[in-house]
Amino acid sequence: MKFMLNCKQASQLISQSLENPLSSSKRIKLKFHLLLCAACTRFRQQLRLINNATKRIRLETENDDTLQLPLESKTRIFQQISSHIESKNH
Repeated sequence: MKFMLNCKQASQLISQSLENPLSSSKRIKLKFHLLLCAACTRFRQQLRLINNATKRIRLETENDDTLQLPLESKTRIFQQISSHIESKNH
């Protein structure tokens, strides 16, 4: 990887950094890019916001026995997944 990242490379590193720590060199390159690029800085903020909201919702709902999906919805989801798998296999 060159010293200067383009926006595509930066966005990939931003996404990766949410799940795993970046190496020192990647972290430095990303920080430098973010100093110069307002769009990627906004993308990082938005991705962090979405990630934090998703974690918070999961923590609030994963042990809530009152939240149940109706059987009709479960059936529809299963049918959609099945048809998607079948279309990929043909």
